[in-house]
Amino acid sequence: MALLEAEKALESIRETGSEEKKLIGPPTLTRFEKARVVGARALQIAMGAPILIEPTETFSAPIDIALEELRRGILPITIRRTLPDGVTYQDIPLKWLL
Repeated sequence: MALLEAEKALESIRETGSEEKKLIGPPTLTRFEKARVVGARALQIAMGAPILIEPTETFSAPIDIALEELRRGILPITIRRTLPDGVTYQDIPLKWLL
């Protein structure tokens, strides 16, 4: 029953283009999502991507820089959460989950 309600709500979001509610998953970033985001961002930094914060001696390793960027909420990343049916999903900006 909850699955049908979520699907109806997601359809209305797609029709109106408004995504003001988090309908899938917890209201915060999970530890798995955090690990994925930090790992991906650290890899980008290690491969030469521009750093979004001012590097200091404290934040010199790519992992430390990625964690600080996440803490400050300046990463332009979207999390895709999928329901168990494998078809229904919601893209949630990272800023909504911090």
